[in-house]
Amino acid sequence: MPLTDSLRDNILATVPSLRAFAISLSGNSDRADDLVQETLLRALAHIDSFQPGSNMPAWLFTILRNLFRSDYRKRRREVEDADGSYAKTLKSQPGQNAHLEFEEFRAALDKLPQDQREALILVGASGFSYEDAAAICGCAVGTIKSRVNRARSKLSALLYVEGAEDFGPDDTIRAVIGGGGGGS
Repeated sequence: MPLTDSLRDNILATVPSLRAFAISLSGNSDRADDLVQETLLRALAHIDSFQPGSNMPAWLFTILRNLFRSDYRKRRREVEDADGSYAKTLKSQPGQNAHLEFEEFRAALDKLPQDQREALILVGASGFSYEDAAAICGCAVGTIKSRVNRARSKLSALLYVEGAEDFGPDDTIRAVIGGGGGGS
């Protein structure tokens, strides 16, 4: 299948969401950019395997997730400042409450099991329906719902909040914690 203008536009429209998902998986914007670039290269190289009429963003997210998992397995044996102690010496602490809250949220998100974090980011922050998230993760819809529910409960406990309204004005964080994103 040739790359049409419509396909190209659809791919480009998904890039910001892909980058956000890549950052949530890797925790590093440079690594996320590399993941997105590799995702786009693979997608373009295998554009003939895309089924016209199917969900382009879900296809791209699946490619990105598979790349991340594959790379994670390779990097698991490497040791790079695992506890972040060296990195902490290279930055100054944020001076604004929003930055502190975000760092607190990020640390809590990092404590979630990988499968729960993925499901929560896909449904809560990226706005995918449970069905699309299940397709991306290759599991049942009920499994995604369960993962999202457990992740939200654990995040609320880690952050000592009862609901999204306790965490501040950030819409994405509120969607992740409180369930404002995704479908039923």
